Amino acid sequence: MYNAGLVLEGGSMRGVYTAGVVDAFLDNDIEFSSVYGVSAGACHGASLVSKQRGRAFRVNVDYLDDKNYCSVYSLIKTGDLFGADMLFNKIPNELDVYDYAAFEEYKGKYFVVVTNMETGGTEYIQMTTDFMRHKMEYMKATCSMPLVAKPGVVDGNLYMDGCISDSIPIRRAEADGYTKNVVVRTRVRGYRKESNKMMPIIKMWYRRYPEFVKKCATRHIRYNETLSYIDAEEKAGRVFVIAPTNGCGVGSVCKDRVKLEALYDTGYTDTVNRMDELLRFLDF
Repeated sequence: MYNAGLVLEGGSMRGVYTAGVVDAFLDNDIEFSSVYGVSAGACHGASLVSKQRGRAFRVNVDYLDDKNYCSVYSLIKTGDLFGADMLFNKIPNELDVYDYAAFEEYKGKYFVVVTNMETGGTEYIQMTTDFMRHKMEYMKATCSMPLVAKPGVVDGNLYMDGCISDSIPIRRAEADGYTKNVVVRTRVRGYRKESNKMMPIIKMWYRRYPEFVKKCATRHIRYNETLSYIDAEEKAGRVFVIAPTNGCGVGSVCKDRVKLEALYDTGYTDTVNRMDELLRFLDF
């Protein structure tokens, strides 16, 4: 296990890129002391720490035709575009069973990032085996995108997508003492986020949560500043960035299996092509 942090960006279906990266790590026996996952990155990070090769990819593509997985039907019926019961109950406990025993054996720490709706603050939840079994609402919360998902509810607190407050938690990894960190992005290099055109609707829909609305309105500012910070850390040799060399035409909600397979292959190939460089970074 390397004494380094692994930071996994979200991106909904673009996270299939991360699934390819995860499998490349598993094929080369690469483990990290701490994994920080946001939104889709949290889901893929869970399969990484349980060492279930291929699972992250399967979960994304094997149920594309199931209306309970991702559909307008699910949004209307449950309030979640991505069906929460399907993703966080039926899949891990029945259809593509999660290896809780392997998770228990993982010697590092696994965090998911959520946004507190009352305070607008970021919370970094260290997932224990008990949490993975009984508090999957944290996993739902980190994946709950505004307007198309209900909040996750844990101990009376409402949480939503960790991307809103901290899309790429590199500073948290550094604050935890890691002087070497690997960041897996789901956007091509050079991408910068624009302001959210849905803000008028978000302001109205979440008017009871003004601090959360503020975080939504300023998300692009924090995101772009974080990218600039990561660029500087990469140049200084403290961060190793793996980013898509080709987005393969995959958007946040993509159900084209051919495109998703191409993006997965890109993630795997991008990582393998830089494996020697990555190992030098981790071993130095």
